[in-house]
Amino acid sequence: MAEFVDAVPAEEIPEDTAAVVEIDGREVAIVRTGGEFYALQNDCTHAGNPIGEGDLVDDLVIECPGHAATFKVDSGEVVSGPADEALETYEVEVVNGMVRVALE
Repeated sequence: MAEFVDAVPAEEIPEDTAAVVEIDGREVAIVRTGGEFYALQNDCTHAGNPIGEGDLVDDLVIECPGHAATFKVDSGEVVSGPADEALETYEVEVVNGMVRVALE
């Protein structure tokens, strides 16, 4: 069973935005879109740029601010390059207004 840890109050991430949080010494991008939260590794698989500083270009697609690779926030799958490797994704739950993430 996954072990969830508190990441950020849900109210601190507005709809259709992303934020970067540190969990257990690891930076994680948390995206809020369509009323749901998603968690992804923050380092782009192409050049390591911070995914959490990117823009949502579609309901479930985020663009890396470095070289414009795009990824699905629900699966980490590459939508367009130059990245060719998916982002790692993490389980998310919201409990009492707190976004919680399981890194393993």
